[in-house]
Amino acid sequence: MTTDEKLSAILSAVQTDPGNRGLARDPHDNLFTATRGDFEAACRSIADDPVSGVAILTGFYIPTATPPAAETDGPLGAIHLAVLLTALGYQAVVLIDSWGKQAIETGLRRTGLAWDRITNPFELRASGHRTVPVWTVPPHSHPWYAFQALDWHHAIEGYALRHAVAIERVGPSRQDGRPYSMRGRDLSEFTAPMHHLIEECHRMRPQVGTIGIGDGGNEIGMGKVSWNTVNRNIPSGAQIACRVPTDQLIVAGVSNWGAYALAAGVYVLRGVKPSRDLFDPDREREILEVMVREGPLVDGVTGKQTATVDGLSWDEYVKPLVRIREILESS
Repeated sequence: MTTDEKLSAILSAVQTDPGNRGLARDPHDNLFTATRGDFEAACRSIADDPVSGVAILTGFYIPTATPPAAETDGPLGAIHLAVLLTALGYQAVVLIDSWGKQAIETGLRRTGLAWDRITNPFELRASGHRTVPVWTVPPHSHPWYAFQALDWHHAIEGYALRHAVAIERVGPSRQDGRPYSMRGRDLSEFTAPMHHLIEECHRMRPQVGTIGIGDGGNEIGMGKVSWNTVNRNIPSGAQIACRVPTDQLIVAGVSNWGAYALAAGVYVLRGVKPSRDLFDPDREREILEVMVREGPLVDGVTGKQTATVDGLSWDEYVKPLVRIREILESS
C-alpha cells in the first residue's frame, strides 16, 4: 500500500457510526464530509514537526453515572496518543480536570511510561522524552466565563507547545456558551474551560496548530463544522453544537478511534513501524481495565463502571484498532 492508501484506509476504519449518533445522517452533508481532508492534514502537521511539544486535552464528566466520573472515551485515546508520540521523541503533556487525574496517571503507569505529576501549567520543569507530565485543573476553582487565573500564553511558551489536540473534550455551545452533554445537560460546574488554551493557540497561529477529535458535535473542534450541518445530523445539535473550531477536525465513530488513527497516521508519514504491542487489543484492554478500576472511569453511554467504551462490546470496539494494526504492518 502507498502512503496515501494507508492514510485513506486508516480513516475508513474509524469513520463509522456504531452508536447511531447521526454523524452521517445526511449522506451529502454530514460531519464526515464536512471534514474531508482534515485527517491527513492533521497527521502531516505533527509528522512534519518531529521534535515538539504536544498538549493533549481530554476528559468528559458524566455526573449521572454510577459513580459520577469521567467517561472511558477520551482518556484511553489520550494515553495511546501520548505513548506513541513520546516513543517518536515528541514532548507530550496530558491535560484533564482534577477528577480525571488518577485515571490518567494510573493508565500511564500501566503502559510503563514514566509520568510527572504537575498540578498546573506553571510548575513546568524539564523532562526527558520518556516522561509525560499531567496537568490538572480543578473545575470548581474558576468560573466558566472568567477563566483568567491560568495564563495559557505562559503555558504554551514555557512548554514550547507546537500542537494542541483535544480528544472528546466538551466545549462551549454556540447557543449560550455553555458545555452540554449529548442529552443536553449543562456540564459547566464539572468542566474546566480548557477551550481557552485552544483559543490562545489560535491567537498565536501559525506557531501552534490545533486538532480536534470528536464523535458527537459537542466537542472542541466541532466549531469548524457549520451549525446547519451539526443541527441537520445530530439530535439536539442546535443546543449542543460546540462553537470552538480547530485547524483540523477528525470525526470518528468513537473519539478514542480518532486518537488511534492520528497516532497511526503520524507513524505512516514518518516511515516508522510502531512496536506491535502499541496496537495490541489485549494490552489496550488491560490499560482500560486498570483506569476504570482505579480512576475510576465509566462507560459514557451506560453510565456504569465497566471496561467498555460508548456501550460497545469489546470485540466491536477494537475492530478499528485491529484494522489499523494490519494497515501499519502491510508493505
